[in-house]
Amino acid sequence: MINVLLHGCNGKMGKMISNTAENFSDLKIAAGIDKNANKNFDYPVFEKICDCNINCDVILDFSRPDSLDSLLEYAKKNNLPLILCTTGYTDEQLNKIEKASAEIPLFRSANMSIGINILNNVLKQISAFLYEDFDIEIIEKHHNQKVDAPSGTALLLGNTIKSSLPSETKFTFGREGTCKRTKDEIGIHAIRGGTIVGEHDVIFAGKDEIIQLNHTALSREVFAVGALKACQFMNGKKTGMYSMDDVIKR
Repeated sequence: MINVLLHGCNGKMGKMISNTAENFSDLKIAAGIDKNANKNFDYPVFEKICDCNINCDVILDFSRPDSLDSLLEYAKKNNLPLILCTTGYTDEQLNKIEKASAEIPLFRSANMSIGINILNNVLKQISAFLYEDFDIEIIEKHHNQKVDAPSGTALLLGNTIKSSLPSETKFTFGREGTCKRTKDEIGIHAIRGGTIVGEHDVIFAGKDEIIQLNHTALSREVFAVGALKACQFMNGKKTGMYSMDDVIKR
């Protein structure tokens, strides 16, 4: 049995993960960490990760970027694999994550959906071929409570496209003014409203034809399933950096 320490257990995703974990026969949520220490499930909940005294095999984080330092400290101290599903990290924090992967097994993904990561792999294969004759735009839509824009997933897809192209390109976030679009732009546009779980469109717009790749999350359960599959994958892993690509390819 894989014992999971769930950081952010009383948030929307934390509750979804706790419910979804009941469908996994080989893992369980052994303890939770949350500033709101209410016990919504039958495992112990601690306000701070440093107070946790429950033996666990992996740490799963769905919280906020400001929790990173305490997570890294606890994972290093206890030599535990750390799975980071949070988005909105600064460049400085991303550097900390990269350095920490030299000491502990560390997993990071901007989106835990299997479908999004399949789409991302498709983009690696087609973007360079299409770039010469197609303009590339990304539109992402999320609920009105999401705090970071553009989404981590939009940046994931955009950076995948960017790194696949033979020419230098730049991101244009939103669009206004009177200037024409330039060839070296990859447009990224964020929409916030209602209870949209998550929708991402990658548009390749050419002369007289449009290719559009779309992923729509109909519930948060798709992210919970991916996160729990990552827990299965990371259990017992050696030091290094891992992502959803590794989960898909295993």
